[in-house]
Amino acid sequence: MSAIASAFELVFQPYVLAVILCASIYGLILGCIPGLTATMATALLVPITFFMAPVPAVAAIVSASAMAIFSGDIPGALLRIPGTPASAAYTDEAYAMTKKGQAGIALGAGLVFSVLGGLFGTAVMITSAPLLAAFALQFSSFEFFWLAVMGLGGAVFIGSASVLKACVTLLFGLLVSCVGMDNPAAAVRFTFGVGELVGGVSLIPMVVGTFAVSEILRNVTAMDAPPRIGAEQVGNIFKGMWALTKRYKLAFLRGSAVGTIIGIQPGSGPDMASWITYSLSKRFSKEPEKFGTGHVEGIIESGAANNSSLAGAWIPALVFGIPGDTITAIAIGVLYLKGLNPGPTIFVTNAPAVYAIFIVFILANLLMVPLGWLIIKIARNVLRVSRNILMPIVLLFCIVGSFAINNSEFGIVLMLVFGVIAFVLEGNGFPVAPAILGMVLGNMLEENFVTSMIKSDGNPAVFFSRPIAGVLAFCTIMILFWPVASWLARKMRPAQGRGVPPV
Repeated sequence: MSAIASAFELVFQPYVLAVILCASIYGLILGCIPGLTATMATALLVPITFFMAPVPAVAAIVSASAMAIFSGDIPGALLRIPGTPASAAYTDEAYAMTKKGQAGIALGAGLVFSVLGGLFGTAVMITSAPLLAAFALQFSSFEFFWLAVMGLGGAVFIGSASVLKACVTLLFGLLVSCVGMDNPAAAVRFTFGVGELVGGVSLIPMVVGTFAVSEILRNVTAMDAPPRIGAEQVGNIFKGMWALTKRYKLAFLRGSAVGTIIGIQPGSGPDMASWITYSLSKRFSKEPEKFGTGHVEGIIESGAANNSSLAGAWIPALVFGIPGDTITAIAIGVLYLKGLNPGPTIFVTNAPAVYAIFIVFILANLLMVPLGWLIIKIARNVLRVSRNILMPIVLLFCIVGSFAINNSEFGIVLMLVFGVIAFVLEGNGFPVAPAILGMVLGNMLEENFVTSMIKSDGNPAVFFSRPIAGVLAFCTIMILFWPVASWLARKMRPAQGRGVPPV
């Protein structure tokens, strides 16, 4: 109890609270700008943390990253331009709600369930950190392979009624993930002599181009004026949230749990959690036909997974010093810099500091409610601006974000190329969301498949032999083949009713 009391004393100081507030505002602003990710927001804070004590330094990182993940939803809902890759999974869904006059519901659900998901992940981190970290570290390349297959299998359930078109864009995303030498053999592939492609295609320019530039091109080429979306449609964003919580409590709990588990796994993060939970949401929804038309269920589940995965990523970081994602990789460096060496002994040698981190997570998520409400009220004024003025400004922000990733003009070129490709694909009815999913999970799939085959000496049976891998394989196969089984069952029932034996 003395350690907990000391933790409260460490956090509830005017200086530390001011740091949390300033870092939260900073994270909200950067998250709204397309291309400036939560990872970039965290990295830019590191030089400032050199001059801070351990607790405020970590508090700044936690607060900024949590806020940036949420605020990426705002431009996604209002302009169909995700602020961060973690928001890209349900950007089309949120924007469809905005066009239907439900921007307030979309933004409110994004805010409320981001907070609840973050608190869920924090509760899991506080109560079960050592146990869950030990479980997650039992995952090997075999388990990660099935997770990637499960995520890719969900591509046929998102973004389009046509399974064939969704598969085509998924394969395009997988092809893009093969570019460069980021593969098990470190072989240079599909670069066509372009030196900038040796390191692969950066995800941020691809996401920004796919969603932002394609939307700008649509506005430029539209014969009719784009529909006016009034700022008055963003009213009381908290209205109806309790009813949504009761109606979609299973989706919220599933998204939060899956997001936390994905966050624990080294190398994962909010991006992967968002895509996987959105596809699972549509797969297990009672109203799958409403997805893509402006349905809040996917936003609830995927939005909760985003922030719960942030807390989940801190579990292996604190217990073993293994980063769950790029944000915690940066945070681990700050922990070492401040003498808070992560590992099992940190709960004994620096217990007050660990409990202080837990308290900061709770405060950051609670602070997200008033600050999130405030920035939504400010951002809704964007809807009053004429598209002729707004779109060039948005394009400028996209250029800055794409350039800032690697400080290279090539990022801008990639953004423009993928913008044109996405514009052509969507103009012909091909959904672009599966392409981003293939890009996100493609490297994970290839790396873990090749590693597993090397470890098993070419024996594929090993993919089913480990207990956790076997369970994941069963779940993945059920998800992939359940539509086929349902179709066969529907075909057989009429035949049985006519007395004809089923084939």
